[in-house]
Amino acid sequence: MENVVMQDKCKEEIKTIQDLRAKIPLIIKDIVSRYNKDGRFHHIGPEPIPSRRAIIGIIYKIFPVLYPGYFSNKRLDEVNVNFYLGEEITELFDILAGQIAYAIRHDCIRFNQPCTRCEDRSQEIALGFIEAIPDLQEALSMDVRAAYEGDPASQHFDEIIFCYPGLFAITVYRIAHFLFRHGVPLIPRIMTEYAHSRTGIDIHPGVEIGESFFIDHGTGVVIGETTTIGNRVRIYQGVTLGALSLDKEECESLRNKKRHPTIEDDVIIYANATILGERAVIGARSVIGGNVWLTGPIPPDTEVFLKKPELVIKNKQKE
Repeated sequence: MENVVMQDKCKEEIKTIQDLRAKIPLIIKDIVSRYNKDGRFHHIGPEPIPSRRAIIGIIYKIFPVLYPGYFSNKRLDEVNVNFYLGEEITELFDILAGQIAYAIRHDCIRFNQPCTRCEDRSQEIALGFIEAIPDLQEALSMDVRAAYEGDPASQHFDEIIFCYPGLFAITVYRIAHFLFRHGVPLIPRIMTEYAHSRTGIDIHPGVEIGESFFIDHGTGVVIGETTTIGNRVRIYQGVTLGALSLDKEECESLRNKKRHPTIEDDVIIYANATILGERAVIGARSVIGGNVWLTGPIPPDTEVFLKKPELVIKNKQKE
């Protein structure tokens, strides 16, 4: 008898589930009908769009090429390195060119732009990136050395390449910056925002950064689009190189114009310093102390620090 009751109960539950599931098509129909209402965003239509997952995959295909032997899925030596890199780079070229073509064609169709030969351009840009790999490696080698020379906690270069979030973010930035300079839409920002989500370091792909750049620790660093950074610059966690807040009209008028600071050669910026606006030009060899707020120029060879706050130290037992 008990088994019969349990079976009846199970049948009732199954029917309830079926009745609930039967409502899903109507709910979906309602969701779809509202996509074009109230200014909601969607990407349903014939125009292609790059794949975020594929672009993140491209980052991880580039790393073993830029740092051969470190991120490869097999041990490399003089016997197999040409075969390995030949296969990896050829596959990278095909995937990168395909995603660039999607990005260019997306803008052409969605924004009614004139034809820009998206297939030819994508192949040319992808090939240009492959040709630029030695230059990227040289730049990144100087970044690795800058990290080693600037951080006594680092034991060797391998530790920096494997472990330092600042180097990961800088590497992704240098990849994305090449694509940004060659007019590739969307993909560079997807790359740098992925690095941001992984490291807490936000570097816009439009930033201009010189050689031997070092971000120590890195969490909370923000570097805005039109920032210019010279050679041998070192910054610490929480530093913001940003723009001043604008209203809607000002924002439109300053789009694609200089809005962010300029940091000249050999500058050190300590933790949680905030430097805002295009007037903020930090002269060469200057040192900016922690928690400083700047919106104007600083001459070369200058130290900027806050006065020490007054500390209050009490014995808890005497209170």
